[in-house]
Amino acid sequence: MQRTPFVGRTRELQNLELLLTKRSASMVVVRGRRRIGKSRLIAHFAKGKRFLKFTGLPPTEGTSAQTQRATFIKQLCKQTGLPPFTMDDWEDLFSLLAQQTKDQRVIILLDEISWMGHKDPTFLGKLKNAWDLELSKNPELIFILCGSVSTWIEKNLISSTGFFGRFSLYMTLEELPLVDCKTLLAQQGVKTSSSEIFKILSVTGGVPWYLEHIQGHLHADENIKNLCFKPEGILFNEFNLIFHDLFNSLTPMYKNIVQILAKGSKCFSDICNLLNYAKSGIMSKYLDNLINAGFVTRDYTWNLKDGKLARLSHFRLADNYIRFYLKYIDPRRLQIKNNGFEEISLASLPQWDAIMGLQFENLVLKNRKIIHKALNLKAEDILADNPFFQRKSVRQKGCQIDYLIHTRFNTMFVCEVKFSRGEIGPEIIRKMHEKIARIHRPKGFACWPVLVHVNGVHEKVSNCEDFAAIIDFSDFL
Repeated sequence: MQRTPFVGRTRELQNLELLLTKRSASMVVVRGRRRIGKSRLIAHFAKGKRFLKFTGLPPTEGTSAQTQRATFIKQLCKQTGLPPFTMDDWEDLFSLLAQQTKDQRVIILLDEISWMGHKDPTFLGKLKNAWDLELSKNPELIFILCGSVSTWIEKNLISSTGFFGRFSLYMTLEELPLVDCKTLLAQQGVKTSSSEIFKILSVTGGVPWYLEHIQGHLHADENIKNLCFKPEGILFNEFNLIFHDLFNSLTPMYKNIVQILAKGSKCFSDICNLLNYAKSGIMSKYLDNLINAGFVTRDYTWNLKDGKLARLSHFRLADNYIRFYLKYIDPRRLQIKNNGFEEISLASLPQWDAIMGLQFENLVLKNRKIIHKALNLKAEDILADNPFFQRKSVRQKGCQIDYLIHTRFNTMFVCEVKFSRGEIGPEIIRKMHEKIARIHRPKGFACWPVLVHVNGVHEKVSNCEDFAAIIDFSDFL
């Protein structure tokens, strides 16, 4: 498949470009979920410059430390013109790499670094020594360590005392924002309604590699069926590949956690109770690993008096593909393998509207700056913004807000995020007033309702003066 032109990542490219102005070598860490575009970003940045890329082999049963070194040697010979050779020590290999790249502008990428050093416990120590003694002596070197296994990178590089003070830049790639998703889909020839585009994004999220497989001449449902509901579809087995790469033997436990979160946000106690698992540091570590991998987000609530974070938090499945897989692909794997899904309408799937609502909420939260702009809010005016939770007590009612913006002007914007097949009816007005009445807010605070939608609203809603804003997210497509 021909690759589409590079889209987005303006801020990340600017940060990388700044390294070119330094008068010393730079070591960089880039991490992010599988398919998020880490390698492609680095390759785009390195255009027009000398660029050496080395990729580790997946840690399969037959892959050994020497296999990884042999692969590194082949890649080195191919890119430098060296004749084939053998070498059985990473220290010697890194020294040779330094010799081949000294005294010149060069960008070196070690991609999937966790795979590269998987079988050799001395790998990281030798990499650190090579940097200190040789590689860092080239003031025009940008040395990039990249990988999808964020937990490994966090433990062995970012939090490692051995690499402390050596990194010039840490970078975590997130999903593409809405405006870049639109551009990428346009390059694929997608010319359809905003509702159709949001249906695509409800499955793919802003993951570039997934979006590149959308075919512009097909409707959203046809694209989703091709990707997810056919045995050869790229998203049919993607979940297993992701979780095996990241968590290996612990995959069942991580899958159980995300299955619970696929139904909606949960607090730590609820997750432990539903899994019949002790409230322990081990469970906290599992959740932290899912957060570091980019699949789960922890949404903290806060004190409305001063905007300071409270202890109450909920864990939210922030990856649209994983929720869609767990809800609709995984339970139907046998049916899909037997090609039994070709005539089924996606709209007939159980709880389709509810799941689309959760997926749309994720998209809105990841593109919350659109709401800030629509409300004319500056970053310095916002004390806190997130989904908001209020526990039920003797003095207050329980409350959950899709998205709450708390400003320094003692004003709160209560945002209701709604995805519906048709226009939203007048009943939303009453529901918003009831929700706002539940918020235990300090005296002197103003609460303004905001409606975020995608498929239109009833005339009575658009004419209602109670709303601070009615934001049609399709306007931004």
